[in-house]
Amino acid sequence: MALTFTFDPVADPALAEGIAALWVDASNAGGAVGFASEITLDDVRPEVAKHFAAVAEGRSSLLVGRDAAGRVSAFAVIARNAHDLQAHWVWVYAVMVHPELQGRGAGRALMAAVEEAARSLDGIEAVRLGCRGGLGLEHFYAACGYKEVGRVPGAIRVAPDDDRDDITMLLPLR
Repeated sequence: MALTFTFDPVADPALAEGIAALWVDASNAGGAVGFASEITLDDVRPEVAKHFAAVAEGRSSLLVGRDAAGRVSAFAVIARNAHDLQAHWVWVYAVMVHPELQGRGAGRALMAAVEEAARSLDGIEAVRLGCRGGLGLEHFYAACGYKEVGRVPGAIRVAPDDDRDDITMLLPLR
């Protein structure tokens, strides 16, 4: 299923609800997208609101993938660095694809769109993201051109006695 990506879409209430619904579906299907247990729309709406506030302040941009029916089916946040010494690279957060599309190339399409969006920003030389260990996500990102540049063992506590590594991945753009 082909997705149509939009970088910096209008951040309106309908988009917020579409992102929230995707986030619930991705998380509840076992996705490592910031939550460790079953969530509801009420759980995720404050997180979406934080990202929309960062967009309104010019600190972040949204990248949204929609399916043929217009449903939000992929999402990522591209955040600029506030510190001048790090202004040449961006962070990518909240990377997710609808569970129905996993294994069908949508994740690779999203990461290609992230790269394209980052390249469109003046002065950006690299993309950096963090992922949760124990799920093989670092292998997915490596297949998209990212390199593992850091790992903090046990930094993410998913549940009692279930700590995961916090893995930092980097995609140089030049």
